[in-house]
Amino acid sequence: MPPYIHYHLIAFLVAVAVVLVSTPIVKNLGIRSGRVDMPGGRKVHKRPMVRLGGVSIFLGTVAALVVVWLMGGFGVLPPDKEYEVWGVVIGGLAFFLIGLADDLFCLSPSVRLVLQAVFATAAWFAGVQIDFLSVPFDGLVGLAPWVSLPITVLWLVGMANAINWIDGLDGLAAGVAGIASMVMLVVCLFMNQPAAALIVAALGGASFAFLRYNFNPAQIFMGDGGAYFIGFTLAGVGVIGLVKSVTTAAVLLPYIILAVPILDMSAVILDRIRSGKSPFKADKRHLHHRLLKAGLPHRMTVLVIYALTFWVGSLALAFSGIPSGLAYAIVATLLLTYAAWQARKHARSQG
Repeated sequence: MPPYIHYHLIAFLVAVAVVLVSTPIVKNLGIRSGRVDMPGGRKVHKRPMVRLGGVSIFLGTVAALVVVWLMGGFGVLPPDKEYEVWGVVIGGLAFFLIGLADDLFCLSPSVRLVLQAVFATAAWFAGVQIDFLSVPFDGLVGLAPWVSLPITVLWLVGMANAINWIDGLDGLAAGVAGIASMVMLVVCLFMNQPAAALIVAALGGASFAFLRYNFNPAQIFMGDGGAYFIGFTLAGVGVIGLVKSVTTAAVLLPYIILAVPILDMSAVILDRIRSGKSPFKADKRHLHHRLLKAGLPHRMTVLVIYALTFWVGSLALAFSGIPSGLAYAIVATLLLTYAAWQARKHARSQG
């Protein structure tokens, strides 16, 4: 076990504590100010809900990192790694503010996309860069800066929006983010990337703690601010902690760990284009919408997607070469099979 592992535990616990304490405060402030999301249309909730839970997730994550920094936890990191940590955190702050502004003032999609691209570009200049791609039968290929920049921006912006798009049911995005964060934490520690591991330890604690108030029936939503922050942070950690490792396995790991939101967004975009509609026009084509339509209840739909996220995470553990990683993958496969069987059984009983 790495000698600095206690700092990651502290980051996780501080994030949990801050989110548990701050979320009710944020909720009350949102109710008093009238900042609520009304039901109707494609929305699943039946009553007005505060959409500012991302404030708590952001505060919990950043507070945890600041506490570790004040305790000297960053002293175990090389200077360039400490710089990368703050690069991801500051980029996450920018994406959080974009989402918060949308939650409060309803920005247009084009304005949000432009701002995201600008701040993702700034993150690239700060060192959050995809320098390699894995090409089938050709191994790793180094990227020139003019290629690295658009690919990195697409990854950072795409993941921020992928988490936002999957945030359609109570507890769904927070649970998926928490599971993905824990898998990334294990993989980053195994690959001797303590800086990246610190970020996901804090983010995982904040995401899981938020489920106390966000799991069905939810008391508060994370909103665009929380979803953009989580998505950018996971994508950023994938870059500084895994993609920068010059091995084919490491380069592929972030895409495996985050496969559920990535594939959900990709399938929805392709389906909308094939139907002759705008790829950015909201509808009910997401995986969680399809599972609900198939007859699964709200909670079971969320749990099935949790199981799917855990399964792809277990594949990443096995692929990374972690001891017993294959055993984890087998257990996760059995869990996913059981969840799918229960879901099919329930859907048939409802039909």
